[in-house]
Amino acid sequence: MKGHRLVIFGGTSTIAGEVARLAARDGSRILLIGRRPGRLQHAAGDLLARGAASAHWLVADLADVSSHAAVVAEAQSTLQDFDTALFSYGTLTVNDRAELLVDYALSEITTNFTSMVSLLTLLAPHFEHRKAGCVTVISSVAGERGRRSNYVYGSAKGGLSTFLQGYRARLFHSGVRVLTVKPGPVESTMTARVPHNRLFTPAAPVAQRIYRQMTRGSRDVVYAPAYWKFVMFGVRGVPEWLAKRLSF
Repeated sequence: MKGHRLVIFGGTSTIAGEVARLAARDGSRILLIGRRPGRLQHAAGDLLARGAASAHWLVADLADVSSHAAVVAEAQSTLQDFDTALFSYGTLTVNDRAELLVDYALSEITTNFTSMVSLLTLLAPHFEHRKAGCVTVISSVAGERGRRSNYVYGSAKGGLSTFLQGYRARLFHSGVRVLTVKPGPVESTMTARVPHNRLFTPAAPVAQRIYRQMTRGSRDVVYAPAYWKFVMFGVRGVPEWLAKRLSF
């Protein structure tokens, strides 16, 4: 990714941090966008120390759709003609709470789906004008099947993955790649309060897989780790009459 210009929406997330460090090592110019100025500033300094050609940061609440036009404009001004965008933000929905509180459920859908649609739509003309580049969005394997334990979060990710299919078709004709990433459970700040099991994966290998596909890959969809492709094939294959009886 040497010489590339990378904007990360959700610049302080665990996975994004790992990807940014890989990009810094290759001499990229990087813009981090997120809510926490202290963490953004520290991360930018770390990226410069690791070899980034430049590292800027921008404070924004990406769940606030009304701010998006200004955020995109400032990103274009700060890191002119950026050729790569990574979307790596979101919240892990507490499903029991979302089942009871409509406002909370809608807020989670806004953060994990609607806000992404807003930013991606605003960014499309930028990439269509460039006629090159890569947009990478972290979705989730949770979006592949509506399950009792996380269907609110899963529906947001499922909607996002479907949106990206059409978005990919739109930008394909402009020579722009759109990469959908579907990780399984990852050890991160977002999942810190969730009981971990052997299905959880450290963030570093997930980020390496993402970075490799962003910079040298040609796939439209990538699972991280790769075995989740086969796991979810099995999960999708469970018939509805059985799935509704299972607690998974």
